Amino acid sequence: MKIVSNAAEALSIVYSNSNIFIHGGDSTPQALIDGLLENAHKLKDVTLTHLHTHGDAKYANEEYCENFKIINLFVGGNVRKHIDYQRVDYLPCFLSEIPNLFRSGRIPLDFALIHVSPPDQHGHCTLGTSVDVAKAAVSSAKIVIAQINPNMPRVHGDGFIHVNDIDYAIEIDEKIVGHQEVCLSEEDLKIGQLTSTLIEDGSTLQMGIGSIPDAVLASLTNHKNLGIHTEMWSNGALELIKSGAVNNSLKNVHRGKTVSAFIVGGQDVHDFINDNPSVIQLEADYVNNPSIIKRNPKVCAINSAVEIDLTGQVCADSIGHRIISGVGGQMDFMRGASLSEGGKPIIVINSRSAKGFPKIVPTLRSGAGVVTTRSHMHYVVTEYGIADLYGKSLNQRAQELIRIAHPDDRENLEKMWHETHCRT
Repeated sequence: MKIVSNAAEALSIVYSNSNIFIHGGDSTPQALIDGLLENAHKLKDVTLTHLHTHGDAKYANEEYCENFKIINLFVGGNVRKHIDYQRVDYLPCFLSEIPNLFRSGRIPLDFALIHVSPPDQHGHCTLGTSVDVAKAAVSSAKIVIAQINPNMPRVHGDGFIHVNDIDYAIEIDEKIVGHQEVCLSEEDLKIGQLTSTLIEDGSTLQMGIGSIPDAVLASLTNHKNLGIHTEMWSNGALELIKSGAVNNSLKNVHRGKTVSAFIVGGQDVHDFINDNPSVIQLEADYVNNPSIIKRNPKVCAINSAVEIDLTGQVCADSIGHRIISGVGGQMDFMRGASLSEGGKPIIVINSRSAKGFPKIVPTLRSGAGVVTTRSHMHYVVTEYGIADLYGKSLNQRAQELIRIAHPDDRENLEKMWHETHCRT
């Protein structure tokens, strides 16, 4: 590992038409990104590939249209407005399969820009808050460039990187920009309370990020012997761990450990995971593998959606044609939960959007992608109730979903169901 004085110097070796992986989430290497932008005038047609990143994502701005192309493996809010499917594009793929895209060379990587904790006495840094697909990127890239930051937590698991595997590095001392807590609405809290009735003591949890998953977690404080095996966790899960509701004592896979592929949280989360042997971060192709997930007992996969049609098809990555997030690990865990003994795949969703649009709809919007198919669906929870779709016919499903839709939408849903599906 060669330590250089600044990010611009470290990134000066990048050349045109190369392919770069950028570490994501709380591990976004902002200093290295700034160094890349300083060298942008020398570069043309460099492809940047990443999961969601934090920060302004200036590289996606129009001024860099000749310099950078962006492939999003998951679309974060900082690049959402730039998506044009030409220069700024989206690659749909299960999170569990992305590491193989790197290792197989299907997505070739010339450089990997990563954010790591300082090396220990044996020369091992860690990938900190995000191991997910980053470990595969590091092992696949020709050149690895790191920013070493004492504020990056040292996290146990698969994320160890020896200094001999880092080609160039800069040393920084900057606060990690993480995810802050969200406000929970009355509807969110109601959904959380209803969902908690589906979750038994001894269950293994997978949850996403946002107000509704946090509301579900907030309703589980009186549960016992819960476990966590999830692609990610955040502030809400920390409170459950601290309360003792989560102790991971009944899991079959990594008993006693809180398992994830990445963590997005505030300073209290970062402090908790730092050098904590009860928390491990593993690669996404393992964490999100349904054959691994199903080995844990009573897996409850708690995921959200953009909209659900009356047959149970779930759109979770787009509003019509406009991509707003990604496939992520929803299907990995929905399937894994359904195969787990006593498992429950659960979609949690407000009956209406913040702008008042129905989220339970007769048919998905034109262009909407189906992330979870109707055949994978079990439970749907809104603030108006729980619909159990498993083993139900299409008409039975429609009636279940209409029952938990917003009261002002139910008459129209019933009408549209008969007009679109019941006429011959």
